[in-house]
Amino acid sequence: MTHSSPRVIATDLDGTIVRSDGTISARTVDALARVERAGAMLVMVTGRPPRWMTDIAAAVDHHGVAICANGAVVYDLHTETVLKAYEIPAPVIAETIGRLRGIAPELRFAVEHTDGFMFEDSYTLGRLNAKALGGRPVNSEEILGLSGTKLLGFDPEADPDSLTEKAVEAVGDLVTVTTSSGRGLLEMSAHGVTKASALAALCTEHGLTADDVTAFGDMPNDLPMLTWAGTSYAVGNAHPLVLAAVTHKTSRNDDDGVAEVLERLFR
Repeated sequence: MTHSSPRVIATDLDGTIVRSDGTISARTVDALARVERAGAMLVMVTGRPPRWMTDIAAAVDHHGVAICANGAVVYDLHTETVLKAYEIPAPVIAETIGRLRGIAPELRFAVEHTDGFMFEDSYTLGRLNAKALGGRPVNSEEILGLSGTKLLGFDPEADPDSLTEKAVEAVGDLVTVTTSSGRGLLEMSAHGVTKASALAALCTEHGLTADDVTAFGDMPNDLPMLTWAGTSYAVGNAHPLVLAAVTHKTSRNDDDGVAEVLERLFR
């Protein structure tokens, strides 16, 4: 690691290092491996739940640690085990759903936990099979008694940005609200839990600060991390809010924008 190399690389996955076809290129895998070989910390920071990290862990040859569920779960990619989880208590989930049903009646809800999720019978994932993804159906009353690492609210017809804005106004005092999929999908974690809060806590455990971190992202759920990190990059395909917030820009995810930067930083 050179004198100018960052001590921590934190990167989002989908839309950032994962290409549009769902793959991670050999070039990016090689660039990520350089980080740990140089003695720096590699952190994957994602909205994905831990159960969706198996393929990623294999693709990156089990390098690094992952912050999953937008900061709610810390996951070791070397051993594929959960290290820490921050849950939303059941009463908070119930109150949040109640308020959101009042402002957006078309929303249907699901609750994530570390090894699966429960979803309302009317919750739709389009062509995806919720049960095959580890889900268990519950009715609209049962879901109010659940705690979990992430609460999801989905309306396939809603504009994601306007829906998120309405939700923040309605329940921002109860939970942290964000979006990352480009669809009308609200992603909610415990109040104050973000990609940035989990990354900051991890860095503190290792005697590191924001100035030691270079972060990469593409969507609004990355904004807390990108604005906290000392150096931040948006890939070329990023959301306009992300492009406006970062200190640097790089190429699109499909053009290995993150690898392009890492190859310069870790020669």
